Amino acid sequence: MINVENKVVLITGASSGIGEATARLLAEQGAKVVLGARRTDRLEAITSDIRRAGGAADFRHLDVADAQSMQDFVGFAKERFGRVDVLFNNAGVMPLSPMAALKTNEWNAIIDINIKGVLNGIAAVLPIMEAQGSGQIINTASTGAHAVAASCGVYCASKCAVRAISEGLRQETDRIRVTVISPGVTTTELGHDITDPDAAEILTQLRAMSLSPAAIANAVLFAISQPPEVDVNEMIVRAVTSHGHAF
Repeated sequence: MINVENKVVLITGASSGIGEATARLLAEQGAKVVLGARRTDRLEAITSDIRRAGGAADFRHLDVADAQSMQDFVGFAKERFGRVDVLFNNAGVMPLSPMAALKTNEWNAIIDINIKGVLNGIAAVLPIMEAQGSGQIINTASTGAHAVAASCGVYCASKCAVRAISEGLRQETDRIRVTVISPGVTTTELGHDITDPDAAEILTQLRAMSLSPAAIANAVLFAISQPPEVDVNEMIVRAVTSHGHAF
């Protein structure tokens, strides 16, 4: 696909779900993908599949909440493929719970991964992209950045932050394209770490009308494939339902 072939695309949270689907799709379209996540056994298996199909891929352990880990991940990709064209900041967690449950450790995890993880990614690639004179940063927000529900307050706040960070960055540069993708409820492992039973039930009900990860991968592909002078700033992708649900 135009403007995708041979681009070096770094993907965080690439061991499953949206990250995995995006890595596979972009590799099929000729991109050189570098997968990052904590589960290296999954990354190795996905990378092997891509290579067997004739694609270019590599992987490295990544903890997005650790700034040095992110720096090492980006440095590895640049050394392996010579440049960094796209960073897809996709890693995230969603341990939903009512505020009164006081699950402060889970709140901190949301902040560390969903917000600091995005900032760590931006900090790692920005100097490289500025030096190249081009690049694209794609950040995964959520429909939760546009609508807040009970038991979702901290998670939604983190995704509102992703939108704000992305918009601020977009206004500061004329060399780097900045895209926010806000998926609706998607069938992924996101939310597997919910410890509150009522919040878990809410997610189960929402997933009855969820998107496939491939839908979001296609949105990423669309954003990357635009001509260099076209910057797709934000995409909201929801499942078609008869309920008009906010998520």
